[in-house]
Amino acid sequence: MAKQKIVLAYSGGLDTSIILKWLEQTYDAEIIAFTADIGQKEELDGLEAKALATGATKVYIDDLTAEFAEDFIFPMFQAGALYEGQYLLGTSIARPLIAKRMVEIARAEGATMIAHGATGKGNDQVRFELNVAALAPDIAVIAPWRMAEFRTQFPGRAEMIAYAEEHQIPVTASAAKPYSTDRNLLHISFESGALEDPWFDASSDANEAMYMLTVSPEKAPDTAEYVELTFEQGNCVAINEERLTPLAVMERLNELGGKHGIGRVDMVENRFVGMKSRGVYETPGGTILFTAHRKIESLTMDREVMHLRDSLIAKYSELVYNGFWFAPERLAIQALVAESQKNVSGTVRLKLYKGNIIGAGVQSPVSLYHPDIATMEADPTQAYDQGDATGFIQLQALRLKVSAGVELQKGSGR
Repeated sequence: MAKQKIVLAYSGGLDTSIILKWLEQTYDAEIIAFTADIGQKEELDGLEAKALATGATKVYIDDLTAEFAEDFIFPMFQAGALYEGQYLLGTSIARPLIAKRMVEIARAEGATMIAHGATGKGNDQVRFELNVAALAPDIAVIAPWRMAEFRTQFPGRAEMIAYAEEHQIPVTASAAKPYSTDRNLLHISFESGALEDPWFDASSDANEAMYMLTVSPEKAPDTAEYVELTFEQGNCVAINEERLTPLAVMERLNELGGKHGIGRVDMVENRFVGMKSRGVYETPGGTILFTAHRKIESLTMDREVMHLRDSLIAKYSELVYNGFWFAPERLAIQALVAESQKNVSGTVRLKLYKGNIIGAGVQSPVSLYHPDIATMEADPTQAYDQGDATGFIQLQALRLKVSAGVELQKGSGR
Protein backbone atom coordinates (compact mmCIF):
# COMPACT_ATOMS: atom_id res chain seq x y z
CA MET A 1 0.00 0.00 0.00
CA ALA A 2 1.32 3.41 -0.96
CA LYS A 3 2.27 5.74 1.85
CA GLN A 4 0.09 8.75 2.53
CA LYS A 5 1.47 12.09 1.46
CA ILE A 6 1.77 15.31 3.46
CA VAL A 7 2.56 18.71 1.96
CA LEU A 8 4.66 20.75 4.40
CA ALA A 9 5.14 24.51 4.28
CA TYR A 10 8.93 24.47 4.53
CA SER A 11 11.28 27.37 5.18
CA GLY A 12 14.47 25.42 5.88
CA GLY A 13 14.84 26.84 9.37
CA LEU A 14 15.20 24.80 12.54
CA ASP A 15 11.47 24.41 13.22
CA THR A 16 10.31 23.21 9.81
CA SER A 17 13.42 21.03 9.36
CA ILE A 18 12.65 19.24 12.62
CA ILE A 19 8.96 19.02 11.72
CA LEU A 20 9.78 17.47 8.33
CA LYS A 21 11.67 14.57 9.93
CA TRP A 22 9.16 14.26 12.78
CA LEU A 23 6.21 14.01 10.36
CA GLU A 24 7.99 11.38 8.32
CA GLN A 25 8.60 9.25 11.40
CA THR A 26 5.30 9.87 13.20
CA TYR A 27 3.00 9.36 10.23
CA ASP A 28 5.20 7.01 8.19
CA ALA A 29 4.40 9.31 5.29
CA GLU A 30 5.98 10.82 2.22
CA ILE A 31 6.73 14.46 2.93
CA ILE A 32 6.49 16.90 0.04
CA ALA A 33 8.28 20.11 1.02
CA PHE A 34 6.94 23.35 -0.42
CA THR A 35 8.60 26.74 -0.32
CA ALA A 36 6.93 29.75 -1.88
CA ASP A 37 9.38 32.18 -3.44
CA ILE A 38 7.65 35.45 -2.61
CA GLY A 39 10.79 37.58 -2.45
CA GLN A 40 12.97 36.07 0.28
CA LYS A 41 16.06 36.46 -1.93
CA GLU A 42 19.12 34.64 -0.55
CA GLU A 43 17.06 32.82 2.09
CA LEU A 44 16.10 30.34 -0.64
CA ASP A 45 19.68 29.28 -1.38
CA GLY A 46 20.27 25.56 -0.83
CA LEU A 47 16.71 24.82 0.33
CA GLU A 48 16.01 21.97 -2.08
CA ALA A 49 19.14 20.05 -1.15
CA LYS A 50 18.48 20.65 2.54
CA ALA A 51 14.89 19.39 2.34
CA LEU A 52 15.90 16.25 0.43
CA ALA A 53 18.72 15.56 2.89
CA THR A 54 16.24 15.86 5.75
CA GLY A 55 13.88 13.27 4.27
CA ALA A 56 11.55 14.99 1.81
CA THR A 57 10.60 12.82 -1.15
CA LYS A 58 9.89 15.82 -3.35
CA VAL A 59 10.50 19.57 -3.15
CA TYR A 60 8.60 22.44 -4.72
CA ILE A 61 10.21 25.89 -4.75
CA ASP A 62 7.79 27.99 -6.77
CA ASP A 63 8.38 31.56 -7.89
CA LEU A 64 5.12 33.28 -6.91
CA THR A 65 6.45 36.84 -6.80
CA ALA A 66 4.54 38.09 -9.85
CA GLU A 67 1.27 36.57 -8.64
CA PHE A 68 1.92 37.92 -5.14
CA ALA A 69 2.31 41.47 -6.44
CA GLU A 70 -0.56 41.46 -8.94
CA ASP A 71 -3.25 39.40 -7.22
CA PHE A 72 -2.60 40.06 -3.55
CA ILE A 73 -0.52 43.19 -2.83
CA PHE A 74 -2.12 45.46 -5.42
CA PRO A 75 -5.78 44.64 -4.58
CA MET A 76 -5.01 45.11 -0.89
CA PHE A 77 -3.47 48.52 -1.54
CA GLN A 78 -6.47 49.54 -3.63
CA ALA A 79 -8.50 48.93 -0.49
CA GLY A 80 -6.24 51.22 1.56
CA ALA A 81 -5.64 48.43 4.10
CA LEU A 82 -3.75 49.46 7.23
CA TYR A 83 -4.06 47.35 10.38
CA GLU A 84 -4.38 49.37 13.60
CA GLY A 85 -3.23 52.50 11.82
CA GLN A 86 0.35 51.33 11.23
CA TYR A 87 0.83 47.83 9.84
CA LEU A 88 0.77 47.36 6.06
CA LEU A 89 0.03 43.62 6.48
CA GLY A 90 3.20 42.32 4.85
CA THR A 91 3.16 38.90 6.51
CA SER A 92 -0.62 38.58 6.57
CA ILE A 93 -1.15 39.05 2.83
CA ALA A 94 1.41 36.36 1.93
CA ARG A 95 -0.35 33.56 3.80
CA PRO A 96 -3.40 33.11 1.53
CA LEU A 97 -1.14 32.79 -1.50
CA ILE A 98 0.99 30.15 0.24
CA ALA A 99 -2.13 28.27 1.34
CA LYS A 100 -3.56 28.43 -2.19
CA ARG A 101 -0.44 26.94 -3.73
CA MET A 102 -0.21 24.22 -1.04
CA VAL A 103 -3.74 23.13 -1.88
CA GLU A 104 -2.86 23.03 -5.59
CA ILE A 105 0.19 20.87 -4.87
CA ALA A 106 -1.80 18.58 -2.58
CA ARG A 107 -4.37 18.05 -5.33
CA ALA A 108 -1.68 17.37 -7.94
CA GLU A 109 0.25 14.96 -5.69
CA GLY A 110 -2.73 13.16 -4.19
CA ALA A 111 -1.89 14.34 -0.68
CA THR A 112 -4.62 14.25 1.94
CA MET A 113 -2.88 16.40 4.56
CA ILE A 114 -1.11 19.74 4.80
CA ALA A 115 1.28 20.69 7.61
CA HIS A 116 2.82 23.95 8.83
CA GLY A 117 5.31 25.05 11.46
CA ALA A 118 3.35 27.95 12.93
CA THR A 119 3.19 28.03 16.71
CA GLY A 120 0.01 27.86 18.77
CA LYS A 121 0.47 31.45 19.96
CA GLY A 122 0.67 33.27 16.64
CA ASN A 123 -1.54 34.48 13.84
CA ASP A 124 -0.07 32.33 11.07
CA GLN A 125 -1.68 29.11 12.27
CA VAL A 126 -5.08 30.76 11.93
CA ARG A 127 -4.28 32.26 8.55
CA PHE A 128 -3.01 29.04 7.01
CA GLU A 129 -5.86 26.92 8.28
CA LEU A 130 -8.71 29.32 7.53
CA ASN A 131 -7.48 29.80 3.97
CA VAL A 132 -7.09 26.04 3.47
CA ALA A 133 -10.59 25.52 4.89
CA ALA A 134 -12.00 28.03 2.40
CA LEU A 135 -10.27 26.36 -0.55
CA ALA A 136 -10.19 22.66 0.35
CA PRO A 137 -12.39 21.65 3.30
CA ASP A 138 -11.60 18.00 2.67
CA ILE A 139 -7.86 18.38 3.30
CA ALA A 140 -6.71 17.87 6.90
CA VAL A 141 -4.19 20.23 8.49
CA ILE A 142 -1.43 19.10 10.86
CA ALA A 143 -0.10 21.69 13.31
CA PRO A 144 2.67 19.97 15.29
CA TRP A 145 3.21 22.86 17.70
CA ARG A 146 -0.36 22.37 18.95
CA MET A 147 0.13 18.63 19.48
CA ALA A 148 1.01 17.48 23.01
CA GLU A 149 3.33 14.71 21.82
CA PHE A 150 5.40 17.17 19.76
CA ARG A 151 5.66 19.73 22.57
CA THR A 152 6.61 16.99 25.05
CA GLN A 153 9.41 15.83 22.78
CA PHE A 154 10.56 19.37 22.05
CA PRO A 155 9.98 21.59 25.10
CA GLY A 156 12.71 23.99 23.97
CA ARG A 157 15.25 24.81 21.28
CA ALA A 158 17.98 22.75 22.97
CA GLU A 159 15.99 19.55 22.39
CA MET A 160 15.34 20.53 18.78
CA ILE A 161 19.02 21.16 18.14
CA ALA A 162 19.92 17.83 19.73
CA TYR A 163 17.34 16.06 17.54
CA ALA A 164 18.81 17.74 14.46
CA GLU A 165 22.29 16.53 15.39
CA GLU A 166 21.04 13.01 16.09
CA HIS A 167 19.35 12.74 12.69
CA GLN A 168 22.04 14.69 10.82
CA ILE A 169 19.59 17.37 9.83
CA PRO A 170 21.54 20.22 8.19
CA VAL A 171 20.39 23.29 10.10
CA THR A 172 22.20 26.31 11.41
CA ALA A 173 20.85 27.32 14.79
CA SER A 174 21.87 28.24 18.29
CA ALA A 175 20.08 28.14 21.62
CA ALA A 176 20.04 31.94 21.70
CA LYS A 177 18.24 33.81 18.96
CA PRO A 178 18.01 37.60 18.99
CA TYR A 179 14.75 37.73 16.99
CA SER A 180 12.74 35.90 14.34
CA THR A 181 12.15 37.28 10.85
CA ASP A 182 9.72 36.89 7.99
CA ARG A 183 10.66 38.37 4.62
CA ASN A 184 8.86 38.76 1.32
CA LEU A 185 8.43 41.20 -1.56
CA LEU A 186 6.38 43.61 0.53
CA HIS A 187 8.30 43.71 3.80
CA ILE A 188 10.42 42.07 6.45
CA SER A 189 9.27 41.64 10.04
CA PHE A 190 11.22 41.17 13.25
CA GLU A 191 9.80 39.86 16.52
CA SER A 192 10.59 37.88 19.68
CA GLY A 193 13.93 37.83 21.49
CA ALA A 194 15.08 41.26 22.64
CA LEU A 195 12.07 42.83 20.95
CA GLU A 196 9.70 41.26 23.46
CA ASP A 197 10.62 44.13 25.81
CA PRO A 198 8.54 47.07 24.51
CA TRP A 199 11.02 49.51 26.11
CA PHE A 200 13.86 48.08 24.01
CA ASP A 201 14.95 50.73 21.50
CA ALA A 202 15.11 49.03 18.11
CA SER A 203 16.01 52.32 16.40
CA SER A 204 19.31 52.84 18.25
CA ASP A 205 22.61 52.73 16.38
CA ALA A 206 23.53 49.62 18.37
CA ASN A 207 20.67 47.71 16.70
CA GLU A 208 21.10 49.06 13.19
CA ALA A 209 22.53 45.76 11.97
CA MET A 210 19.09 44.18 12.39
CA TYR A 211 17.60 46.05 9.45
CA MET A 212 17.88 44.53 5.99
CA LEU A 213 15.83 46.63 3.56
CA THR A 214 16.36 50.22 4.71
CA VAL A 215 19.09 52.52 5.93
CA SER A 216 18.32 54.58 9.01
CA PRO A 217 16.79 57.99 8.25
CA GLU A 218 19.87 59.59 9.83
CA LYS A 219 22.14 57.84 7.32
CA ALA A 220 19.92 58.43 4.28
CA PRO A 221 21.14 60.82 1.55
CA ASP A 222 21.24 64.52 2.42
CA THR A 223 19.64 65.36 -0.93
CA ALA A 224 15.95 64.69 -1.55
CA GLU A 225 14.88 62.55 -4.52
CA TYR A 226 11.73 63.06 -6.57
CA VAL A 227 9.72 60.16 -7.94
CA GLU A 228 6.56 60.08 -10.06
CA LEU A 229 4.03 57.24 -9.83
CA THR A 230 1.40 56.84 -12.54
CA PHE A 231 -1.86 55.11 -11.69
CA GLU A 232 -4.55 53.52 -13.81
CA GLN A 233 -7.76 52.49 -12.03
CA GLY A 234 -6.05 52.44 -8.67
CA ASN A 235 -2.96 50.47 -9.66
CA CYS A 236 0.53 51.88 -10.15
CA VAL A 237 1.55 51.13 -13.74
CA ALA A 238 4.62 53.33 -14.20
CA ILE A 239 7.45 54.96 -12.26
CA ASN A 240 9.06 58.07 -13.70
CA GLU A 241 7.12 57.43 -16.94
CA GLU A 242 8.54 53.90 -17.34
CA ARG A 243 5.77 51.32 -17.53
CA LEU A 244 6.35 48.40 -15.19
CA THR A 245 4.66 45.20 -14.05
CA PRO A 246 3.31 45.10 -10.47
CA LEU A 247 6.34 43.00 -9.48
CA ALA A 248 8.75 45.50 -11.02
CA VAL A 249 6.89 48.38 -9.33
CA MET A 250 7.40 46.79 -5.93
CA GLU A 251 11.07 46.03 -6.60
CA ARG A 252 11.77 49.58 -7.80
CA LEU A 253 9.93 51.22 -4.92
CA ASN A 254 11.70 48.97 -2.42
CA GLU A 255 15.03 50.22 -3.74
CA LEU A 256 13.96 53.86 -3.53
CA GLY A 257 12.37 53.55 -0.12
CA GLY A 258 15.27 51.59 1.32
CA LYS A 259 17.77 54.14 0.05
CA HIS A 260 15.93 56.98 1.83
CA GLY A 261 15.13 55.21 5.10
CA ILE A 262 11.41 54.97 4.43
CA GLY A 263 8.98 52.43 5.85
CA ARG A 264 10.20 51.48 9.32
CA VAL A 265 7.43 50.77 11.85
CA ASP A 266 7.78 49.69 15.48
CA MET A 267 4.44 48.79 17.08
CA VAL A 268 2.62 46.69 19.63
CA GLU A 269 -0.29 45.04 17.85
CA ASN A 270 -3.26 42.91 18.82
CA ARG A 271 -3.03 39.35 17.58
CA PHE A 272 -6.19 37.52 16.56
CA VAL A 273 -5.57 34.85 19.21
CA GLY A 274 -5.98 37.43 21.97
CA MET A 275 -2.52 38.59 23.03
CA LYS A 276 -0.51 41.67 22.22
CA SER A 277 2.84 41.35 20.45
CA ARG A 278 5.59 43.75 19.53
CA GLY A 279 6.82 43.80 15.95
CA VAL A 280 9.29 45.85 13.95
CA TYR A 281 8.64 46.13 10.23
CA GLU A 282 10.44 47.43 7.15
CA THR A 283 8.05 48.16 4.28
CA PRO A 284 9.89 50.67 2.07
CA GLY A 285 8.13 50.24 -1.27
CA GLY A 286 4.73 49.58 0.25
CA THR A 287 4.88 52.79 2.28
CA ILE A 288 5.58 54.84 -0.85
CA LEU A 289 2.83 53.06 -2.79
CA PHE A 290 0.32 53.51 0.04
CA THR A 291 1.03 57.25 0.26
CA ALA A 292 0.91 57.82 -3.49
CA HIS A 293 -2.33 55.86 -3.88
CA ARG A 294 -4.03 57.93 -1.21
CA LYS A 295 -2.93 61.14 -2.91
CA ILE A 296 -4.27 60.20 -6.33
CA GLU A 297 -7.53 59.16 -4.70
CA SER A 298 -7.83 62.59 -3.10
CA LEU A 299 -7.95 64.15 -6.57
CA THR A 300 -10.07 61.63 -8.43
CA MET A 301 -12.38 59.82 -6.01
CA ASP A 302 -15.93 60.93 -5.28
CA ARG A 303 -16.33 62.08 -1.67
CA GLU A 304 -19.10 59.70 -0.67
CA VAL A 305 -17.49 56.75 -2.42
CA MET A 306 -14.22 57.52 -0.62
CA HIS A 307 -15.90 57.82 2.75
CA LEU A 308 -17.81 54.59 2.20
CA ARG A 309 -14.64 52.72 1.24
CA ASP A 310 -12.77 54.30 4.16
CA SER A 311 -15.45 53.13 6.57
CA LEU A 312 -14.59 49.56 5.53
CA ILE A 313 -10.80 49.85 5.86
CA ALA A 314 -10.67 48.67 9.47
CA LYS A 315 -12.90 45.68 8.69
CA TYR A 316 -11.01 44.80 5.50
CA SER A 317 -7.66 45.06 7.31
CA GLU A 318 -8.89 42.79 10.09
CA LEU A 319 -10.04 40.22 7.54
CA VAL A 320 -6.60 40.15 5.92
CA TYR A 321 -4.79 40.13 9.27
CA ASN A 322 -6.95 37.35 10.70
CA GLY A 323 -6.81 35.05 7.68
CA PHE A 324 -10.12 35.61 5.90
CA TRP A 325 -8.75 36.48 2.45
CA PHE A 326 -10.94 33.89 0.70
CA ALA A 327 -13.98 34.59 2.87
CA PRO A 328 -17.13 35.86 1.13
CA GLU A 329 -17.15 39.12 3.10
CA ARG A 330 -13.62 40.03 1.94
CA LEU A 331 -14.54 39.23 -1.65
CA ALA A 332 -17.67 41.39 -1.34
CA ILE A 333 -15.68 44.35 -0.01
CA GLN A 334 -13.09 43.83 -2.76
CA ALA A 335 -15.81 44.10 -5.39
CA LEU A 336 -16.84 47.46 -3.93
CA VAL A 337 -13.19 48.52 -3.84
CA ALA A 338 -12.71 47.62 -7.50
CA GLU A 339 -15.75 49.72 -8.42
CA SER A 340 -14.42 52.64 -6.38
CA GLN A 341 -11.10 52.59 -8.26
CA LYS A 342 -12.43 53.01 -11.81
CA ASN A 343 -11.66 56.74 -11.81
CA VAL A 344 -8.43 56.59 -9.78
CA SER A 345 -5.99 57.42 -12.56
CA GLY A 346 -3.26 60.03 -12.86
CA THR A 347 0.24 60.86 -11.66
CA VAL A 348 1.59 61.60 -8.19
CA ARG A 349 4.92 63.31 -7.59
CA LEU A 350 6.62 62.63 -4.26
CA LYS A 351 9.79 63.88 -2.60
CA LEU A 352 11.70 61.26 -0.59
CA TYR A 353 13.93 62.58 2.16
CA LYS A 354 15.34 60.94 5.30
CA GLY A 355 12.43 58.68 6.14
CA ASN A 356 9.80 61.15 4.94
CA ILE A 357 7.46 61.08 1.97
CA ILE A 358 6.47 64.60 0.98
CA GLY A 359 3.76 65.32 -1.55
CA ALA A 360 5.09 67.39 -4.46
CA GLY A 361 2.19 67.42 -6.91
CA VAL A 362 -0.70 65.42 -8.29
CA GLN A 363 -2.50 65.54 -11.63
CA SER A 364 -5.13 63.56 -13.47
CA PRO A 365 -7.08 63.76 -16.73
CA VAL A 366 -10.17 62.77 -14.73
CA SER A 367 -9.60 65.09 -11.79
CA LEU A 368 -12.65 66.04 -9.72
CA TYR A 369 -10.83 69.12 -8.46
CA HIS A 370 -11.66 72.32 -10.36
CA PRO A 371 -9.70 75.43 -9.34
CA ASP A 372 -12.33 77.70 -10.90
CA ILE A 373 -14.94 76.35 -8.49
CA ALA A 374 -12.69 76.10 -5.42
CA THR A 375 -11.05 79.52 -5.89
CA MET A 376 -11.44 82.24 -3.26
CA GLU A 377 -11.53 84.72 -6.12
CA ALA A 378 -14.49 85.37 -8.41
CA ASP A 379 -15.93 82.16 -9.85
CA PRO A 380 -15.95 82.60 -13.66
CA THR A 381 -18.03 79.44 -14.11
CA GLN A 382 -20.79 80.57 -11.75
CA ALA A 383 -20.97 76.93 -10.66
CA TYR A 384 -21.15 77.84 -6.99
CA ASP A 385 -23.17 80.67 -5.51
CA GLN A 386 -21.85 81.40 -2.02
CA GLY A 387 -25.28 82.64 -1.01
CA ASP A 388 -26.63 79.10 -1.46
CA ALA A 389 -24.62 78.05 1.57
CA THR A 390 -26.99 79.97 3.86
CA GLY A 391 -29.89 77.60 3.32
CA PHE A 392 -27.56 74.62 3.43
CA ILE A 393 -26.24 75.63 6.86
CA GLN A 394 -29.72 76.39 8.18
CA LEU A 395 -30.94 72.93 7.22
CA GLN A 396 -27.89 71.27 8.78
CA ALA A 397 -28.32 73.33 11.95
CA LEU A 398 -32.04 72.61 12.42
CA ARG A 399 -31.69 69.40 14.44
CA LEU A 400 -28.91 70.95 16.51
CA LYS A 401 -31.13 73.93 17.41
CA VAL A 402 -34.04 71.67 18.33
CA SER A 403 -31.79 69.53 20.54
CA ALA A 404 -30.24 72.60 22.17
CA GLY A 405 -33.70 74.04 22.82
CA VAL A 406 -34.68 70.91 24.73
CA GLU A 407 -31.57 71.21 26.89
CA LEU A 408 -32.32 74.87 27.59
CA GLN A 409 -35.86 74.00 28.70
CA LYS A 410 -34.50 71.29 31.02
CA GLY A 411 -32.07 73.78 32.51
CA SER A 412 -34.78 76.38 33.17
CA GLY A 413 -37.03 73.82 34.85
CA ARG A 414 -39.84 74.29 32.34
